[in-house]
Amino acid sequence: MKKETILYEKLDNNKVRCGVCQRRCVISESRSGWCRTRVNEGGRLYSLIYGEVSSLSINPIEKKPVFHFYPGSKWFSVGSVGCNFRCPGCQNWDISHWKQGEMHTEYISPAELVSRAKASGCLGISWTFNEPVLWLEYTIDGARLAKEEGLYTNHVTNGFISEEAFDLIAPFLDVYRVDIKAFSERTYMRTGHIKEFRGILLIAEKAKRYGMHVEIVTNVTPGFNDSEPELRGIASWIKNHLGPDTPWHVTRFYPHLELAHLYPTPVSVLEKAWAIGKDEGLWYVYLGNVPGHKWENTCCHQCGALLLERDIFEIVKNSIQDGKCPECHTVIPGRF
Repeated sequence: MKKETILYEKLDNNKVRCGVCQRRCVISESRSGWCRTRVNEGGRLYSLIYGEVSSLSINPIEKKPVFHFYPGSKWFSVGSVGCNFRCPGCQNWDISHWKQGEMHTEYISPAELVSRAKASGCLGISWTFNEPVLWLEYTIDGARLAKEEGLYTNHVTNGFISEEAFDLIAPFLDVYRVDIKAFSERTYMRTGHIKEFRGILLIAEKAKRYGMHVEIVTNVTPGFNDSEPELRGIASWIKNHLGPDTPWHVTRFYPHLELAHLYPTPVSVLEKAWAIGKDEGLWYVYLGNVPGHKWENTCCHQCGALLLERDIFEIVKNSIQDGKCPECHTVIPGRF
């Protein structure tokens, strides 16, 4: 469904400047921006994907991955098409690297989205699979309705949203699961094709100030972001700007798309990242995409007692009592 966007500036010669993400594309008439989902028609900027759903499933929240917000809960997960990055190893490239004329979607209104989420018994709605900032108008409408109906809300995002767009959606978001893909301009240029990544960090800090539950994911990719300076930079920033209680997921890269020639991330490299996170003072560092590894479990940051035992996305054991460790009675950060 085509809908006029809510954040853009009209310029001379019928050009417009999009204000939805930090690219702030200047778009000539009859052209689209970097994400290809917003087009200038007669000096007005329109979204082509309002309510257009390419992917829909019911997932445990652990699949986002989010580990400290009602573990084991089910979430109504939806995605559309397009992205403001072009990550060379994207697992969802068929929808994220979408081009106009290739849309295979189903229109679902915000009201129907919320109704279906409630009927399915889900705790909340997650906008995921592709970049949700491109769905700004739809996520605002859907999240507002979701909150009115008692559902929680979640963005799974690369974090490259503009500050003004974030301020519009923030009052209706409970969980902000953001990728921090690297900690250098060079690596962000290789992955997301952006020159400046500090704005991503500032938005994550703002999410924390808004009171959202924030978790960070870094997909550790061989030869890209697996060096100690990159990993230590991320861990140090999380500790100093988001707090030591903020979970950090270091996940295993699997070869895909333009990076199909690489090898999966060695587990030893992920374990090194885990050690770096702990050394920098983070309480909760998790390994992802390594089924059965002990560091996909949650242990008390105070006494080390095993609290949540996981098997891939399933909670096998949950010992948390009233949000506390049963052994030392330390409050465990998050919602349980």
